[in-house]
Amino acid sequence: MQQIEFIKGHGTENDFVIVPDLDGELDLTPAEVAAICDRRAGIGADGVLRVVASQHVPDWDGPDDLWFMDYHNADGSVSEMCGNGVRVFAHFLIERGLATGPVIDIATRDGLKPTEVLADGRYRVNMGPIEVDDDPVAVQVGGLGSEISAFPADVGNPHAVAFVDDLDVLELFHAPTWAPADRFPAGVNIEFIKPVGPRHIAMRVFERGSGETRSCGTGTCAAAAVAARRAGESTFPISYRVDVPGGTVEVELQERQSYLTGPAEIVAEGTFRLA
Repeated sequence: MQQIEFIKGHGTENDFVIVPDLDGELDLTPAEVAAICDRRAGIGADGVLRVVASQHVPDWDGPDDLWFMDYHNADGSVSEMCGNGVRVFAHFLIERGLATGPVIDIATRDGLKPTEVLADGRYRVNMGPIEVDDDPVAVQVGGLGSEISAFPADVGNPHAVAFVDDLDVLELFHAPTWAPADRFPAGVNIEFIKPVGPRHIAMRVFERGSGETRSCGTGTCAAAAVAARRAGESTFPISYRVDVPGGTVEVELQERQSYLTGPAEIVAEGTFRLA
């Protein structure tokens, strides 16, 4: 039975198990990731962040002197990126003395994510461009009597954003479905948003591979971009406040870039026994 070190952290209550594997010696299987994330029999988390030097990542073709965020969803599946996860990852690097800031270049499957450590303790992540598709998909979700339109948005991983009148009626303990089904062959994160005020929205999300989470960083960026498109915004930069069940983040939209700003916390550490 193997024991691994773990650290538990969260960004607006989107929680992660951080597994330091600096020299790339650990090969976590999907079943092991799922066991770690199990909220009854494991540590419990929305995903796992493996910390590994980029030189030990075979499919990374960038600089070899960075820290690579190897992100896995709670079901063990691999994901390209996680906005809240990047903040928690950066916070871990700072606490362990593995990085100093004020800007940390973090390697991900969606490329480099420069992350700035702000004076107030929050982290500002360069999320890159967001591509919004005006051709919607039809989404069915528990709690609503009819299907609704959701607009695809690419934030390095796939999203679909739907406007609703009441977030509280949504039943997200079952996965929403979409049509046409082949629009997202690898699955999709679906955000449900409600306008609260000028450049201010509230959101709930169902993440592929994890279910409903308390927050989704890339999802808040997708939601803000779609809300801005619907509002007819044409002068940038602009900032949106996005309220999620786990707190509040700020999304700044520029012509070809986006930035996510929010908190990150470390709450526990220890060892976990892999069966």
